[in-house]
Amino acid sequence: MEIKIDDLTGYEVIELVREHLHGMTLHSPPESIHALNLEELRRPEITFWSVWDGDVLVGCGALKELDGQHGEIKSMRTASAHQKKGVAKQLLQYIVDEAKRRGYRRLSLETGSMDAFMPARKLYASFEFQYCKPFSDYKEDTNSVFMAKEL
Repeated sequence: MEIKIDDLTGYEVIELVREHLHGMTLHSPPESIHALNLEELRRPEITFWSVWDGDVLVGCGALKELDGQHGEIKSMRTASAHQKKGVAKQLLQYIVDEAKRRGYRRLSLETGSMDAFMPARKLYASFEFQYCKPFSDYKEDTNSVFMAKEL
């Protein structure tokens, strides 16, 4: 698999981000959806990566700089046809390594509290992310859980 910085202009990437956003609407009420759209993912404080197996897009993810010592994982998504093949694990390791390279001391994330998000929460826990209070601009929400890892 190849992980590369992406400008979010390719058809496959646009469709995967749309799939990600649509998936959020199936499991979360609108006020609890914190996934970013294409325009938001293009902000300068966000680095977006796509994951490829040859010429096939298999996943994506992003890292948002909250400040010089704190990053947030955003838009982690494995393409439906490639789930349970280690895509998310490899990408998460890449993002953790990048956060360390940048000198971040903390890496945080928000994900859903519903059963549909259990595989994601298990993956983050396997990387030693711990449950925490809301960070940045997030507020307590029964539909969200917050996790963080000290780097």
